[in-house]
Amino acid sequence: MSLHTVGINQFTCPVRIPEKGGGIQHTVATIDLQARVPRGRLESCVSTMRTLLARFLPDIHAGIFPELLAEVCRQLQAAEAWLTMRFPYFIAKRAPVSGTASLMEYQCTFTASSAASGEPLLTVVVPVTTLCPCSKEISEAGAHNQRAEITLAVRPLALIWLEDLIAMAESCGSSEVYALLKRPDEKYVTERAYAQPMFVEDVARKVAQKAMAHADIAWFSVGVESFESIHNHSAYALVDSRDLSVADPRG
Repeated sequence: MSLHTVGINQFTCPVRIPEKGGGIQHTVATIDLQARVPRGRLESCVSTMRTLLARFLPDIHAGIFPELLAEVCRQLQAAEAWLTMRFPYFIAKRAPVSGTASLMEYQCTFTASSAASGEPLLTVVVPVTTLCPCSKEISEAGAHNQRAEITLAVRPLALIWLEDLIAMAESCGSSEVYALLKRPDEKYVTERAYAQPMFVEDVARKVAQKAMAHADIAWFSVGVESFESIHNHSAYALVDSRDLSVADPRG
């Protein structure tokens, strides 16, 4: 019986990620690495992959994916190899009024294939606040709001920094989310969200518009999930740029 692919999943290791500002961020990644290999080479795949990953550690980042995947294919005589790397990425943010500094965590993913040229697929998960327009419209005071997550995946034509993708998504909610806020900051973000009510559909469309306008994005998808504060379910919306040739995402 032939197997489609073989490899390793959930390989956890320390990595160093280049930052937009010129620094290097130390974080921990979880790596999945698979290959399509001849039947006779299956027994040696796992040890070969672990050896190659160890050779490239800790500088495993998007820039070395082509070399790593090419070496996997060469040593295993594989037709194709794939790598997915998931990791938390941290950005220092200052609260909007007090200026209090804190680190925000964002879940990021690089996905690459030996058969694909150019930059790897990038995915960022960005928390924001959404405030319900209907609730604001029908209420005499207040409106329900909740935390939401924007999952933005892009296929770049050139280098795009994680910081820029995260900022793009963060600017499209009712308000940004912060790790640490003082009372004046809480007042600011609450009132900002109230002034910018949005459904998940609105957030998804707004992110899509910005991604469409980015010259270095060849393809994107944006999913928005709002963890409803007054319902026992989430609200969700998705836009895929492959559908935009027949449908305008702005509705």
